[in-house]
Amino acid sequence: MSKRVALAGFLHETNTFAPSKATYAQFEQGGGYLPLSRGAEILARCTGVNLGIAGSVAHGEKAGWDMVPILWTGAIPSAHVTRDAYERIAAEIVEGIAGAGRLDGVCLDLHGAMVAEHIDDGEGELIARVREVVGADVPIAVSLDLHGNTTERMVREADLLVAFRTYPHIDMAETGRRAAEGLDKLMARGAPYARAFRRLPYLTSIPWQCTFIEPAKSLYAKVAALETGEVASVSYWMGFPAADIEECGQTVIAYGETQEAANGAADRLYERIMASESAFAGRAYAPDEGVREAMRIAGTARRPVVIADTQDNPGAGGDSNTTGMLRALLRNGAEKAAIGMMVDPQAARAAHAAGEGAEVTIALGGQSGISGDAPLEATFRVEKLSNGDLHATGPYYGGTHMNVGPSACLSIGGVKVVVASHKAQMADLAMYRFVGIEPTDMAILVNKSSVHFRADFEPIAETILVCTAPGPMPLDPADLAWTKLADGMRLSPNGPAFRRSAAHETMEA
Repeated sequence: MSKRVALAGFLHETNTFAPSKATYAQFEQGGGYLPLSRGAEILARCTGVNLGIAGSVAHGEKAGWDMVPILWTGAIPSAHVTRDAYERIAAEIVEGIAGAGRLDGVCLDLHGAMVAEHIDDGEGELIARVREVVGADVPIAVSLDLHGNTTERMVREADLLVAFRTYPHIDMAETGRRAAEGLDKLMARGAPYARAFRRLPYLTSIPWQCTFIEPAKSLYAKVAALETGEVASVSYWMGFPAADIEECGQTVIAYGETQEAANGAADRLYERIMASESAFAGRAYAPDEGVREAMRIAGTARRPVVIADTQDNPGAGGDSNTTGMLRALLRNGAEKAAIGMMVDPQAARAAHAAGEGAEVTIALGGQSGISGDAPLEATFRVEKLSNGDLHATGPYYGGTHMNVGPSACLSIGGVKVVVASHKAQMADLAMYRFVGIEPTDMAILVNKSSVHFRADFEPIAETILVCTAPGPMPLDPADLAWTKLADGMRLSPNGPAFRRSAAHETMEA
């Protein structure tokens, strides 16, 4: 008899320090994810896409599951999910599962770092609501981002939590498959695994979490190697270090046939991560310094020098509209340079109204009120217009069709600027090409991204630099105004510890 499994997804990575919240409309639009999908729409839209739900569905089809798709949605990272959006989406998922009839299992595709206006632990709350309607005996498996801030409640309410092992996240679909495969084993065994959960005492910066480089590369190899014998599953979350909640941070979980097996795997991985603390470090440049270094390298390079505008990364809650790196390119006379994506609907409308070949005088970007940032008032040439449709075929987006609204290529001096109306992280070569910029012909590319762009851009790059223009996602978590973080958590590797008493005194001052 086939197993009857409900599937649902609700993804958001919340930067509680970011300037803009996630509304229901953002979840409807998708922002680089699939648009909000219900029922059979989920099965049709997720095929061949690099998302957890796609891997779960592919496994379900292979295993012969009687799949009951409920709702799947995701919005690009931002500040808190609004109460309205959270409650509308969570209610539809829970009511759909409650009304699905007999179920043998539930497979959820979540992020792990969702914070709503009224709930610090968005995923823990949702899993708990699902648990309440399916009962204690129906196993729940969850696929999660490796940037999840995994909580005790998530561990308690779910039977299996499975995290990505790559950043850039080129294994999202693979993680969904592993979660679904694990659910199959849980349904067959009829009992939960023993579990061991560990919390690390330090935060790490987003750019140095990349699994293409050390120490993350070796740490995730260790994660996979631990899954042997009586150890059924091991996951390591590096955490999202911009969520002002008590349980923000790195965590490890192991599931095993015995408690001894689970404890042993979790402890070995914990010790390895602790020993790697000092290795989570890298070189970052100030804007002018980085542009000048890029220009120096580009002088003899045959491929583009790529700069990560890491502090305005929309994949970490930025609005993708700060002007610091654009100003640095112009100040230093950069030629054959391109920057993307600047999200400015008003500028895009002005470009469309003027038409290709026209000049427009506008105030571009800088609308988010970031300290040290402001709109760039200048005259630009409209090089090319687009309706915003693009097909992102690189390893990160994995074939996703998206629409970023009315868009344009604007030029000023030796710089071309991709201007869009909707946020999506610059992580695919197609996000230059859809407005007529061939990225491989450029000397310098500035991407509003921290790490995900590496999956598609590293093969064409001469080198990659990280720059720190003003933005809402500081490179160093110690620069954030924490209030709720766990007392004693180190704000960076070997860095200062957060003290709640000191934070309280600062607020009172």
